[in-house]
Amino acid sequence: MPSFSAFEAAAPELAARVRERLTAATHLTLATLRRDGAPRISGTECKFQDGELWIGSMWHALKAMDLLRDPRYALHSGSADPPAWPGDGKVAGRAEAITDLDRILDLNGEAAAGGRSHLFRLDVAEASAVQVDEAAKLLIVDVWTPDRGVRRIERA
Repeated sequence: MPSFSAFEAAAPELAARVRERLTAATHLTLATLRRDGAPRISGTECKFQDGELWIGSMWHALKAMDLLRDPRYALHSGSADPPAWPGDGKVAGRAEAITDLDRILDLNGEAAAGGRSHLFRLDVAEASAVQVDEAAKLLIVDVWTPDRGVRRIERA
């Protein structure tokens, strides 16, 4: 599964919009799967470093336990109310748990002292940017997948 940098290389304009939306606010929404398969949403923050998209988690938080059991995720940017809504960014794929303490400390800082936090690298199976057109008549969704590249969906 591609890294965020592979997505950027394949679709630079869309990747820039997705990155901008994911970094516009501190708090994002992460969807994971519970043990019984039901969805769970949690708050999270993300970081871009070394061409990768990363999230951290408090030690043994439910979202971390979900990702360790089933690495599928969806990450959604913060969203403002209309008419000031600039659009949303979304990515989905699989999270890879990083267990190297030096890497955890490098990305999570002092909060990770003693290895008491989780770190996940997020692969990108799908990414999208959602916005409205200038007249606010169309919802425009630009979607990228490794197999299909970029495609645009417009809804009235």
